[in-house]
Amino acid sequence: MRNRDETNYSANASKTDEVQRQIEALPGRDLQLWSISLLVVVVLGAGFAALVAPNLVWHVGTFQAEGRYLPQLFFGLISLVLLFNLFIASQRRELNATRKALIQELRYTERLEGVSLVDPLTQFLNRRALDQMLAKEAARANRMGSTVTVLMIHLNDFKAINARFGRQTGDKVLAEAAQLLRNTFRGSDLLFRYADHEFLVVMPDTTEEQAERAVERLLVEAERWNVESNLGCELTLSRGLASYVTGAQMSDVLRRASRVVFLNKHRLVPMA
Repeated sequence: MRNRDETNYSANASKTDEVQRQIEALPGRDLQLWSISLLVVVVLGAGFAALVAPNLVWHVGTFQAEGRYLPQLFFGLISLVLLFNLFIASQRRELNATRKALIQELRYTERLEGVSLVDPLTQFLNRRALDQMLAKEAARANRMGSTVTVLMIHLNDFKAINARFGRQTGDKVLAEAAQLLRNTFRGSDLLFRYADHEFLVVMPDTTEEQAERAVERLLVEAERWNVESNLGCELTLSRGLASYVTGAQMSDVLRRASRVVFLNKHRLVPMA
């Protein structure tokens, strides 16, 4: 299933790139059309000048315009101008229609990508968005010389909650846990649904010490939820913190955070 989703995402991304390239090529087609128009205007102007005042273009001895041909020549010139105007108008309409269609297709594709990158239950970014977003944060950290800390959060005993209370209650627990994270962390922090009952928080410009303070706030929120919730189950969390340093691999940072989660979980060190 995930492979098919990743394939669809890659296809959508490629389609978006292709549409953007076509849109970027439209100004070139527009310029080409205007160049043709200018060239034809110059040629027609020269022809008109030659008919009206041949002496301005050719010497009298080399050109003689017979009066009986002038009406036909004027009619032909006017017909050519009209046909050219019709051609230009049709090309402009076609160009505008192409631009409109490409923009609509780009918007549609971007909407598809937006849906594919967001988890519908929690409204967090999903795993398909992770690599792209982490790469951007790593590049920014390398450029600015700043730190990035990731926090991985595992919902303990979630399978038991599903088995005992049902999938609907399990989904509600997930959604409310996501809301706790949303209330705790900054708007600049990136929130992901990393797995079925795991979340990932990416905190730019944050050290592990600063991240620990955010974790403490999450502890308070989780404790309050356990007191006030009427779902009949308890929310306990295991966490793992790891920091990115310049030149490191984000995949290594995620593995370190995941390893800390595993140790916390099996040493029974819950957050709440």
